[in-house]
Amino acid sequence: GDKAFAQFLTDEIKEEKKIQKHKSLPKVSGGWELEVHGTEAKLVRKIAGEKITVTFNINNSIPPSVDEETQEEQKPDEQEPDLTSTPNFVVEVIKDDTKQTLVLDCHYPEDEVGHEGEEESDIFTIREVSFQPTGESDWKDTNYTLNTDSLDWALYDHLMDFLADRGVDNTFADELIELSTALEHQEYIKFLEDLKSFVKCQ
Repeated sequence: GDKAFAQFLTDEIKEEKKIQKHKSLPKVSGGWELEVHGTEAKLVRKIAGEKITVTFNINNSIPPSVDEETQEEQKPDEQEPDLTSTPNFVVEVIKDDTKQTLVLDCHYPEDEVGHEGEEESDIFTIREVSFQPTGESDWKDTNYTLNTDSLDWALYDHLMDFLADRGVDNTFADELIELSTALEHQEYIKFLEDLKSFVKCQ
């Protein structure tokens, strides 16, 4: 059984490498520096007196495939739809002269498809906003967190503009999807390779 499994994995790795779009990770325009730790990626950008970091994790970032029924009607030679990774991402804005970090929790809404008619629809939304003490890695639940569900639209728009002024806009969000998808695929291939060596290990 293990031999067949290893053989299957070998073929699978070959196939995945064939469809791999990016041999190296795509860059995000606008002077963002990328740090990757396993499945977590961090983009950092410094502008006058501020440091902006965007962190996301590719785990569970691929939305479940829609409609099981359409899967069955698929002819065997049809290409599977491209999987895209749309991770939640957290934007932290640190100002040099304050002890606080503004943290904005953003995500890609699942009902993306419905918005095509609208002009200038944002491809991501801000879900929560809070202040966290700068330099502390632990999230404090005692700090007030603003949930955007019940938020005044004007305030929400200002927050979106605030992000856009710092380079976090639709273009960025598009490039983040591309980066995340490439990273996810790279990690998936690495996982298959590790699994293969594990299965082969006597």
